[in-house]
Amino acid sequence: MKSVPARLLFCVTLLACGLAALPARAQEGPLENTAPAGTTPEDIIKRFAAKETEFSKARDQYTYRQDVKVETLDGETVDGQYHEVFDVMFDDKGHRIENVVFAPASSLTKIFMSQEDFEDIRHRLPFVLTTEDLPEYNILYVGQQKEDELECYVFDIAPKKIEGKKRYFQGRVWVDNHDFQIVKTYGKTVPDIRQKHGDQENLFPKFTTWRQQIDGQYWFPVYTKADDELHFKMEDVHIKEVVKYEDYKRFGAKSTILYQGKEIPKGEKPPEQKPDEKKPQK
Repeated sequence: MKSVPARLLFCVTLLACGLAALPARAQEGPLENTAPAGTTPEDIIKRFAAKETEFSKARDQYTYRQDVKVETLDGETVDGQYHEVFDVMFDDKGHRIENVVFAPASSLTKIFMSQEDFEDIRHRLPFVLTTEDLPEYNILYVGQQKEDELECYVFDIAPKKIEGKKRYFQGRVWVDNHDFQIVKTYGKTVPDIRQKHGDQENLFPKFTTWRQQIDGQYWFPVYTKADDELHFKMEDVHIKEVVKYEDYKRFGAKSTILYQGKEIPKGEKPPEQKPDEKKPQK
Protein backbone atom coordinates (compact mmCIF):
# COMPACT_ATOMS: atom_id res chain seq x y z
CA MET A 1 0.00 0.00 0.00
CA LYS A 2 1.17 3.50 -0.68
CA SER A 3 0.55 6.29 1.76
CA VAL A 4 -0.82 9.65 0.70
CA PRO A 5 0.42 12.43 3.03
CA ALA A 6 -2.08 15.15 3.77
CA ARG A 7 -0.19 17.88 1.85
CA LEU A 8 0.95 15.55 -0.96
CA LEU A 9 4.55 16.68 -0.45
CA PHE A 10 5.82 13.14 -0.59
CA CYS A 11 4.74 9.84 -2.04
CA VAL A 12 5.31 7.18 0.62
CA THR A 13 4.94 3.58 -0.42
CA LEU A 14 3.25 1.39 2.18
CA LEU A 15 2.52 -2.27 2.09
CA ALA A 16 -0.08 -2.96 4.71
CA CYS A 17 -2.21 -6.01 5.12
CA GLY A 18 -4.09 -5.35 8.33
CA LEU A 19 -7.00 -7.64 9.08
CA ALA A 20 -10.16 -6.81 10.98
CA ALA A 21 -10.15 -7.61 14.68
CA LEU A 22 -12.70 -10.30 15.32
CA PRO A 23 -13.18 -12.76 18.20
CA ALA A 24 -10.60 -15.53 18.21
CA ARG A 25 -11.58 -18.21 15.74
CA ALA A 26 -10.08 -21.00 17.83
CA GLN A 27 -9.84 -21.79 21.49
CA GLU A 28 -6.17 -22.01 22.39
CA GLY A 29 -4.75 -24.06 25.18
CA PRO A 30 -1.49 -23.24 26.96
CA LEU A 31 1.77 -23.64 25.06
CA GLU A 32 3.59 -26.62 26.58
CA ASN A 33 7.32 -26.78 26.08
CA THR A 34 7.43 -30.58 25.87
CA ALA A 35 9.29 -32.78 23.42
CA PRO A 36 7.20 -34.69 20.86
CA ALA A 37 6.54 -38.31 21.83
CA GLY A 38 7.86 -41.05 19.59
CA THR A 39 9.35 -38.73 17.00
CA THR A 40 11.73 -35.80 16.59
CA PRO A 41 11.19 -32.18 15.53
CA GLU A 42 13.30 -32.83 12.43
CA ASP A 43 11.05 -35.73 11.39
CA ILE A 44 7.91 -33.65 11.98
CA ILE A 45 9.31 -30.86 9.80
CA LYS A 46 10.06 -33.28 6.95
CA ARG A 47 6.60 -34.84 7.21
CA PHE A 48 4.60 -31.62 7.28
CA ALA A 49 6.71 -30.04 4.50
CA ALA A 50 5.96 -33.09 2.33
CA LYS A 51 2.25 -32.68 3.11
CA GLU A 52 2.45 -28.96 2.32
CA THR A 53 3.99 -29.85 -1.03
CA GLU A 54 1.06 -32.15 -1.78
CA PHE A 55 -1.41 -29.52 -0.61
CA SER A 56 0.15 -26.78 -2.75
CA LYS A 57 -0.35 -28.91 -5.86
CA ALA A 58 -3.87 -29.93 -4.80
CA ARG A 59 -4.99 -26.33 -4.14
CA ASP A 60 -4.03 -25.43 -7.70
CA GLN A 61 -6.84 -27.79 -8.80
CA TYR A 62 -9.54 -25.93 -6.86
CA THR A 63 -11.71 -22.96 -7.68
CA TYR A 64 -12.69 -20.60 -4.88
CA ARG A 65 -13.82 -17.08 -4.05
CA GLN A 66 -11.55 -14.59 -2.29
CA ASP A 67 -13.06 -11.60 -0.49
CA VAL A 68 -10.60 -8.85 0.48
CA LYS A 69 -11.39 -5.82 2.62
CA VAL A 70 -8.80 -3.27 3.76
CA GLU A 71 -9.70 -0.39 6.06
CA THR A 72 -7.89 2.53 7.66
CA LEU A 73 -9.15 3.94 10.95
CA ASP A 74 -9.09 7.22 12.82
CA GLY A 75 -9.64 6.09 16.38
CA GLU A 76 -12.59 3.70 16.09
CA THR A 77 -13.94 5.33 12.93
CA VAL A 78 -13.30 3.81 9.51
CA ASP A 79 -12.06 6.61 7.26
CA GLY A 80 -11.17 4.63 4.15
CA GLN A 81 -11.86 1.26 2.57
CA TYR A 82 -10.69 -0.95 -0.27
CA HIS A 83 -12.92 -3.93 -1.12
CA GLU A 84 -12.53 -6.54 -3.84
CA VAL A 85 -14.18 -9.91 -4.42
CA PHE A 86 -12.81 -12.21 -7.10
CA ASP A 87 -13.24 -15.81 -8.18
CA VAL A 88 -10.19 -17.97 -8.84
CA MET A 89 -11.29 -20.29 -11.63
CA PHE A 90 -10.32 -21.93 -14.93
CA ASP A 91 -11.09 -20.92 -18.50
CA ASP A 92 -12.32 -23.35 -21.17
CA LYS A 93 -8.71 -24.33 -21.90
CA GLY A 94 -7.96 -25.18 -18.29
CA HIS A 95 -5.86 -22.07 -17.61
CA ARG A 96 -6.13 -20.58 -14.13
CA ILE A 97 -7.72 -17.11 -14.18
CA GLU A 98 -9.27 -14.54 -11.85
CA ASN A 99 -12.70 -13.02 -12.40
CA VAL A 100 -13.50 -9.86 -10.41
CA VAL A 101 -17.13 -9.93 -9.28
CA PHE A 102 -17.19 -6.91 -6.95
CA ALA A 103 -14.82 -3.95 -6.84
CA PRO A 104 -16.28 -0.57 -5.85
CA ALA A 105 -14.06 2.49 -6.05
CA SER A 106 -11.55 2.64 -3.20
CA SER A 107 -12.14 5.33 -0.59
CA LEU A 108 -8.66 4.99 0.94
CA THR A 109 -6.97 8.37 1.39
CA LYS A 110 -4.07 7.69 3.78
CA ILE A 111 -2.82 4.75 1.73
CA PHE A 112 -3.49 3.01 -1.56
CA MET A 113 -2.89 -0.55 -2.66
CA SER A 114 0.49 -1.45 -4.13
CA GLN A 115 1.53 -4.39 -6.29
CA GLU A 116 3.09 -5.99 -3.22
CA ASP A 117 -0.29 -5.89 -1.48
CA PHE A 118 -1.93 -7.84 -4.24
CA GLU A 119 0.90 -10.38 -4.33
CA ASP A 120 0.70 -10.88 -0.57
CA ILE A 121 -3.06 -11.32 -0.66
CA ARG A 122 -2.77 -14.02 -3.29
CA HIS A 123 0.42 -15.81 -2.31
CA ARG A 124 1.80 -15.00 1.13
CA LEU A 125 -1.15 -14.63 3.49
CA PRO A 126 -2.11 -18.25 2.74
CA PHE A 127 1.48 -19.25 3.62
CA VAL A 128 2.61 -22.72 2.45
CA LEU A 129 5.97 -24.25 3.48
CA THR A 130 6.98 -26.93 1.01
CA THR A 131 9.95 -29.28 0.99
CA GLU A 132 11.57 -27.04 -1.62
CA ASP A 133 11.24 -24.05 0.74
CA LEU A 134 12.87 -25.72 3.77
CA PRO A 135 16.51 -24.76 2.98
CA GLU A 136 15.53 -21.06 3.04
CA TYR A 137 14.28 -21.08 6.64
CA ASN A 138 15.44 -21.59 10.19
CA ILE A 139 12.73 -23.66 11.88
CA LEU A 140 12.62 -23.99 15.67
CA TYR A 141 10.38 -26.37 17.58
CA VAL A 142 8.84 -24.49 20.52
CA GLY A 143 6.35 -26.97 21.97
CA GLN A 144 2.79 -28.26 21.73
CA GLN A 145 -0.51 -26.44 21.95
CA LYS A 146 -4.18 -27.24 21.53
CA GLU A 147 -6.19 -25.34 18.91
CA ASP A 148 -9.86 -26.16 19.48
CA GLU A 149 -9.83 -29.97 19.44
CA LEU A 150 -6.59 -30.23 17.49
CA GLU A 151 -3.34 -31.22 19.17
CA CYS A 152 -0.61 -29.23 17.44
CA TYR A 153 3.14 -29.02 17.22
CA VAL A 154 4.32 -25.39 17.22
CA PHE A 155 7.27 -24.05 15.24
CA ASP A 156 8.86 -20.61 14.87
CA ILE A 157 10.05 -19.80 11.36
CA ALA A 158 12.42 -17.15 10.03
CA PRO A 159 14.37 -16.78 6.76
CA LYS A 160 18.04 -17.68 6.96
CA LYS A 161 18.91 -14.70 4.78
CA ILE A 162 17.21 -12.25 2.47
CA GLU A 163 18.01 -12.86 -1.21
CA GLY A 164 17.61 -9.83 -3.45
CA LYS A 165 14.03 -8.61 -3.66
CA LYS A 166 12.53 -11.96 -2.67
CA ARG A 167 9.94 -11.88 0.11
CA TYR A 168 9.60 -14.34 2.97
CA PHE A 169 7.38 -15.28 5.90
CA GLN A 170 8.50 -14.84 9.50
CA GLY A 171 6.42 -16.02 12.42
CA ARG A 172 4.82 -19.13 13.89
CA VAL A 173 2.93 -22.13 12.51
CA TRP A 174 0.75 -24.74 14.20
CA VAL A 175 0.95 -28.26 12.73
CA ASP A 176 -1.77 -30.82 13.41
CA ASN A 177 -0.16 -33.89 15.00
CA HIS A 178 -2.48 -36.28 13.15
CA ASP A 179 -2.48 -35.01 9.55
CA PHE A 180 0.92 -33.25 9.76
CA GLN A 181 -0.42 -30.15 8.02
CA ILE A 182 -0.31 -26.47 8.95
CA VAL A 183 -3.65 -25.44 10.46
CA LYS A 184 -2.77 -21.92 11.64
CA THR A 185 -0.20 -19.25 10.76
CA TYR A 186 0.77 -16.08 12.62
CA GLY A 187 3.44 -13.62 11.51
CA LYS A 188 4.30 -11.20 8.73
CA THR A 189 6.00 -10.95 5.40
CA VAL A 190 9.57 -9.67 5.47
CA PRO A 191 11.60 -7.60 4.98
CA ASP A 192 10.07 -4.21 5.68
CA ILE A 193 11.49 -1.85 3.06
CA ARG A 194 12.76 1.60 3.97
CA GLN A 195 14.88 3.59 1.57
CA LYS A 196 18.03 5.08 3.04
CA HIS A 197 17.40 8.28 1.13
CA GLY A 198 13.92 9.58 0.51
CA ASP A 199 10.59 8.75 2.05
CA GLN A 200 9.50 5.59 0.28
CA GLU A 201 8.59 2.76 2.66
CA ASN A 202 7.07 -0.70 2.40
CA LEU A 203 5.78 -1.85 5.79
CA PHE A 204 4.06 -5.13 6.52
CA PRO A 205 1.62 -5.87 9.35
CA LYS A 206 1.26 -9.02 11.41
CA PHE A 207 -1.53 -11.35 10.36
CA THR A 208 -3.16 -14.64 11.36
CA THR A 209 -4.46 -17.21 8.88
CA TRP A 210 -6.67 -20.14 9.86
CA ARG A 211 -7.25 -23.27 7.82
CA GLN A 212 -10.06 -25.81 7.73
CA GLN A 213 -10.23 -29.30 6.28
CA ILE A 214 -12.24 -28.89 3.10
CA ASP A 215 -12.12 -32.19 1.24
CA GLY A 216 -11.42 -34.63 4.04
CA GLN A 217 -7.73 -34.65 3.12
CA TYR A 218 -6.13 -31.21 3.03
CA TRP A 219 -6.38 -28.11 5.25
CA PHE A 220 -7.20 -25.02 3.18
CA PRO A 221 -6.87 -21.36 4.24
CA VAL A 222 -10.34 -19.98 4.98
CA TYR A 223 -9.79 -16.75 6.93
CA THR A 224 -7.04 -14.20 7.45
CA LYS A 225 -7.14 -11.20 9.75
CA ALA A 226 -4.83 -8.45 10.93
CA ASP A 227 -5.21 -5.37 13.08
CA ASP A 228 -1.98 -3.44 13.19
CA GLU A 229 -0.51 0.04 13.35
CA LEU A 230 2.23 0.79 10.87
CA HIS A 231 4.78 3.40 11.87
CA PHE A 232 5.78 5.47 8.88
CA LYS A 233 8.04 8.51 8.91
CA MET A 234 5.14 10.78 8.04
CA GLU A 235 2.48 9.29 10.31
CA ASP A 236 1.19 6.17 12.01
CA VAL A 237 -1.57 4.38 10.11
CA HIS A 238 -4.01 2.00 11.79
CA ILE A 239 -5.04 -0.67 9.30
CA LYS A 240 -7.45 -3.58 9.45
CA GLU A 241 -7.90 -6.24 6.83
CA VAL A 242 -10.05 -9.33 6.43
CA VAL A 243 -9.47 -11.92 3.73
CA LYS A 244 -11.99 -14.74 3.29
CA TYR A 245 -11.44 -17.80 1.11
CA GLU A 246 -14.78 -19.41 0.30
CA ASP A 247 -16.61 -21.98 -1.82
CA TYR A 248 -13.72 -24.32 -2.62
CA LYS A 249 -14.58 -26.71 -5.45
CA ARG A 250 -12.34 -29.22 -7.15
CA PHE A 251 -11.92 -28.55 -10.86
CA GLY A 252 -12.01 -31.76 -12.89
CA ALA A 253 -9.85 -34.75 -12.08
CA LYS A 254 -6.59 -36.08 -13.42
CA SER A 255 -6.83 -39.54 -14.94
CA THR A 256 -3.96 -41.81 -15.96
CA ILE A 257 -3.69 -44.82 -18.24
CA LEU A 258 -1.64 -47.69 -16.93
CA TYR A 259 -0.14 -50.50 -19.02
CA GLN A 260 1.61 -53.34 -17.24
CA GLY A 261 1.88 -51.17 -14.13
CA LYS A 262 3.39 -48.17 -15.96
CA GLU A 263 1.74 -44.84 -16.76
CA ILE A 264 1.24 -44.13 -20.46
CA PRO A 265 2.13 -40.51 -21.38
CA LYS A 266 -0.79 -38.29 -22.32
CA GLY A 267 -1.71 -38.59 -26.02
CA GLU A 268 -0.12 -42.02 -26.47
CA LYS A 269 -1.93 -45.30 -26.76
CA PRO A 270 -0.85 -48.49 -25.00
CA PRO A 271 1.00 -50.87 -27.32
CA GLU A 272 -1.01 -53.60 -28.93
CA GLN A 273 -0.65 -57.00 -27.36
CA LYS A 274 1.45 -59.58 -29.16
CA PRO A 275 -0.17 -62.94 -29.82
CA ASP A 276 1.61 -64.66 -26.92
CA GLU A 277 0.42 -61.89 -24.55
CA LYS A 278 -3.24 -62.61 -25.32
CA LYS A 279 -5.32 -65.12 -23.47
CA PRO A 280 -4.88 -68.70 -24.72
CA GLN A 281 -7.21 -69.56 -27.59
CA LYS A 282 -9.74 -72.30 -26.86
